[in-house]
Amino acid sequence: MNIGVVGTGYVGLVVGTCLAESGSDVMCVDSDEKKIQSLRRGKPTIYEPGLEELLRKNLQEKRISFGTDLEMPTRKSDVIFLALPTPQSEDGSADLKHVMEVVKKIGKHINGYKVIVNKSTVPVGTATQIQKILFEISSCECDIVSNPEFLKEGAAINDFMKPDRIIIGSRSPRAIRIMQDLYAPFVRTGNPILVMDDRSAELTKYASNAFLATKVSFMNELANLCERVGADVDLVRKGMGSDPRIGSQFLFPGVGYGGSCFPKDVSALSRIAKEHDYEFKIVESIRSVNAYQKKILIQKMKQYFGKRLSRCIVAVWGLSFKPNTDDVREAPSLTIIEELLKRGVRVHVHDPVAMNQARKILGASVKYFENNYDALKGTDALLVVTEWNEFRRPDFERMKSLMRRLVVFDGRNIYDPAVLAEKGFTYFGIGRGALNAES
Repeated sequence: MNIGVVGTGYVGLVVGTCLAESGSDVMCVDSDEKKIQSLRRGKPTIYEPGLEELLRKNLQEKRISFGTDLEMPTRKSDVIFLALPTPQSEDGSADLKHVMEVVKKIGKHINGYKVIVNKSTVPVGTATQIQKILFEISSCECDIVSNPEFLKEGAAINDFMKPDRIIIGSRSPRAIRIMQDLYAPFVRTGNPILVMDDRSAELTKYASNAFLATKVSFMNELANLCERVGADVDLVRKGMGSDPRIGSQFLFPGVGYGGSCFPKDVSALSRIAKEHDYEFKIVESIRSVNAYQKKILIQKMKQYFGKRLSRCIVAVWGLSFKPNTDDVREAPSLTIIEELLKRGVRVHVHDPVAMNQARKILGASVKYFENNYDALKGTDALLVVTEWNEFRRPDFERMKSLMRRLVVFDGRNIYDPAVLAEKGFTYFGIGRGALNAES
């Protein structure tokens, strides 16, 4: 099958590469010439484990190509995926400018029946809008399908190749058959392809992300309560997660969620509700809880250091919003660092892969270190903000030889408080309270 993918960002590049791996001929299009040149050399412009190797393989076997011209992929493709940014507008809604601009361009080149697949996260009713635009521009028949993505950054290749479920939102039997055929290689183990109308598919994406954000926010609220009543949130989490009705995923408290999906999609769902005269109270609470949680380590530091905080040097381990990605969009680390800088704190930072992305935002306001231990030299505290595996088993004796004060603020609860106290550190976790060598 001939596939076109418009947009080579995170979603588009993963979708295009994985479809090429399944045997389809894929043409990817992007307006960014520099990005296209990099991709033609087999160099992804995003960090995702396993993606570069898969891209190089399919380039070599000539199953995937890259360009900036929409005409050829529109004319040659049977299915055209739209994987375009839908950034958050000032009112919280999803901005469809990029999507609609591309749809109008596609409409000028359509030369026969096409299936236009919306991979972008878009408000309910977008498929209808796209269909109307194409009907006005082109006389050729085409069907619009809503096919939301459920790719976790850091595990996107596996998520696409072995999906939990695939959602096809369309009322067209012809388009549904084509999409089922396209995805057949990925569901051989029996995971479902769920067929529904386009509006239900569009809302499913928002509902899924908002519910996961609810679980995260609930645990963060619970962690804050645990500290006040003297409970350990890690034990509470295990007790809750053992119930199959609840499950263990997304029950880890921390310093709030970030990334390109949860913040934007929660805001967009709230806006969709308001546009239909409904106040989605839980969604509004999620947003406020997350904003509060991103500053929870600052509160702990203020309580511990008091007026001395402005004279401190601190190290921040972890800048990306989650491990195994270089994505710093809406990352809690940025909020934390901004608050520290406001208070006159000098900040040393380290991240295994997100340093370059962070530099674009933080500039020269912080000091960057390629080695996590080097970032500790002369510091008064360590803040662990992203739970990269390489941070989980550090050399505590080496840390003691580098730090001026032995204080750890563990924003992801990756350390055992008792172990750190035994080694002479004062420890602050999330939902665990404080523990030090004298406790």
